Order: sequence, then structure tokens, then C-alpha cells
Amino acid sequence: MTRLDKWLWAARFFKTRSAATEAVNGGKVELNGGRTKPAHPVQPGDTVRVRLAPFEHTVVVAETAEHRGSAALAATLYAETEASRSLRERLREQLRRAPGFEFDGGKPSKKERRAFEKVRGKK
Repeated sequence: MTRLDKWLWAARFFKTRSAATEAVNGGKVELNGGRTKPAHPVQPGDTVRVRLAPFEHTVVVAETAEHRGSAALAATLYAETEASRSLRERLREQLRRAPGFEFDGGKPSKKERRAFEKVRGKK
């Protein structure tokens, strides 16, 4: 059996174990539908929900690992649910199509600032 924070680190959801521990303590990770502690044991078949803004991953634990390995090895530790994958893809597409905040100018000139203040009714 492996601790939840170690498994999240080994599965490459977080870069460090301390980041995984903070996420579990902060409520960003749920195990089998409920909040838990970082030291809670993880077993194959458990469902883990990880919220990494703006995305949410719902995965089923396939294997446990005590040590962090390659990305290819990390991908074998879990299987993402189809519902989770489709929601993530849909959100990714929405974010891609959303208008971005684009600012083409730099600092406004004195003339532009005065015109802006006139519109706002300051002077």
C-alpha cells in the first residue's frame, strides 16, 4: 500500500510530494468521493479526483508506486474515466475559443489620458 501523496507524486500529478500534500490538505484531491489525509493508503481500484485549475481529473488507480519513475511508467499507474476525459476536452476547447485579453497599446500618452479622464468626468 502507498500513501496518497506519494502516489500523486509518482503518477506525476504534482512535481513534489509537498505540493501533493498541500493539495490533499487543501481539498483539491478526493479519494473515493470524500476528503482524506495525505497519509491515507491507496489501493488499486480506488477512485481519485484531482482538481488542477482549471481542469479536473477523475482517475481509477491501476497500480501503486513508492518511487517516481518515467512519464511512461506514471501513465500506467492510473486510468482516466471517459467522462472525465470528455469534460476536460470540452473545457480545453472552450478556453481555446474564449476571447483573450489583448492590449495593443503601451502607456497612454498625456493627450490620451486627458481624453480618458474627460470621458470619466474627472476634469
